[in-house]
Amino acid sequence: MGNSDNHYQERVLLAMRRIMRQVDIYSRKINDTFKVTVPQLLCLYSLQRCPEQSMSQLAKDVSLGTSTVNGIADRLEVKGLVKRRRSQKDRRKVFLDLTEKGKALVLAAPPMLQETLADELNKLPELEQATIALSLERVVKLMEAEHIDASPNLLNDSIVEQVSTADVNY
Repeated sequence: MGNSDNHYQERVLLAMRRIMRQVDIYSRKINDTFKVTVPQLLCLYSLQRCPEQSMSQLAKDVSLGTSTVNGIADRLEVKGLVKRRRSQKDRRKVFLDLTEKGKALVLAAPPMLQETLADELNKLPELEQATIALSLERVVKLMEAEHIDASPNLLNDSIVEQVSTADVNY
C-alpha cells in the first residue's frame, strides 16, 4: 500500500506543477507576443465586451481591486491601448475607452486560459465534470487553501500586483 500511495502523490504533484507551469507559459507568451500582461489583457477584453465602464465597474468585472485596475489603466494608457474619459454627468467618474490600437490587440490576442479551460470542460460528460470539480475541491481542502481568494482569474490579486508593478514594457 505504501508504494501505491507514493505513486498517487507523485501524480497529483506532477499534475499541479504542470497546471502552474501552463499558467506561467501562457502569461509569458502573452507578454512576449503582445507586450501586455495577462491582467492588462483581461481588462482590454472586458472593455471590448462592455465599452461604457467606469474604473470601479471594470475592477468588479475582472475581479481585481480598484487600485490594481487603476495601475493597469495607467500602463495601458501609456502604451496607447486605452484612453481615459471623464463623465459629462458626473466629473468624478472616469471611463476607459479602447483606442484603435487596443481594439486591434484584442482581436489578435488568443482567448484567456480560463475561457479555453471552461470550453473544454463543457465538452466533457457532466459526471466527469463533477468528478474533476470534487477532486480539485478536495485538493484545495487538503492544502488548507479554502480561505484563499477564489477570483475567476487564474492569476490572483497579489500576483497581478507583482506582475503589474514589475511590468517594464510601458
